[in-house]
Amino acid sequence: MIKQTPADWLLLVTTLPTKNATARMRLWRALKAHGCATLRDGAYLLPDQAKTEHALARLAADTEAAGGSAHLLRLASRDAAQEAAFRKGFDRSADYRALLDALGRMPKREVAALKALKNLRREFEAIAATDYFPGEARRQAEATLRAREAAAGGEPASIAGRVRRLAAADFQGRNWATRKHPWVDRMASAWLIRRFIDRKAKFLWLDDPKRCPKKALGFDFDGAAFTHVDGRVTFEVLLASFGLEADAALARIATIVHFLDVGGVPVAEAAGIEAVLTGLRAVSSDDDKLLAEASRVFDGLYNNYRQENPNE
Repeated sequence: MIKQTPADWLLLVTTLPTKNATARMRLWRALKAHGCATLRDGAYLLPDQAKTEHALARLAADTEAAGGSAHLLRLASRDAAQEAAFRKGFDRSADYRALLDALGRMPKREVAALKALKNLRREFEAIAATDYFPGEARRQAEATLRAREAAAGGEPASIAGRVRRLAAADFQGRNWATRKHPWVDRMASAWLIRRFIDRKAKFLWLDDPKRCPKKALGFDFDGAAFTHVDGRVTFEVLLASFGLEADAALARIATIVHFLDVGGVPVAEAAGIEAVLTGLRAVSSDDDKLLAEASRVFDGLYNNYRQENPNE
């Protein structure tokens, strides 16, 4: 058999006697475990890789041993549209979304939290094992899981080495600087700073971040004191730096900010929040007023999430 391009696919076409319910259930469970996409009843797709070919070849042999028929075929997508349709069958973003939601509902007690994290780690590994086209959603889920594991173990989260935990008391009445005409990460970060870190914060909106005053604390630009690190957006870095990650309401807001800023695991509320912030940004020529309006949005989100978790 001639090996084709890495974009090729493996197709397993099977039939099994209807009376052999045990064999049918065994095949179904195995197909699910390998993350196969179902094109129709009896036709199952996987990317063409050494491990997937071995797995499907074994399933074909098991099917034939159970009295059925099996054909393992190698094929290529007809065009870009079909390739995209095939790949859609392997989108694991909903699974990663469920895992992030479970992380947000973790118990408070240390022993229970550690047990929950072990279970979620196993769930993540199972999802990742069949994530044949990993992207931002997987990276985000893994980074969040690692951060929660580190926090549960009493260690700060790892962000390009080790994040330095800071005390908000050392950052009072400061000037904070970022790029002008802020979008979601800068809006949310400024709201977080003034609401949870430095209530007397003053903000400088920079035309050119390279001209940031030396005494100002820069955020969300290259070389700033707080910016994107190891896949986290600035809002998430600020949460980690000031020990705010355990606040479930802030953690939920972080998933929205992350998705709207760099993509990743979809969030149901994100489209609505994006529309509201886009509208505010379109009609505002004053960044201080824009922040005040955006802060009301984030206040509303935070209060809503707090009501959903009254024990927080």
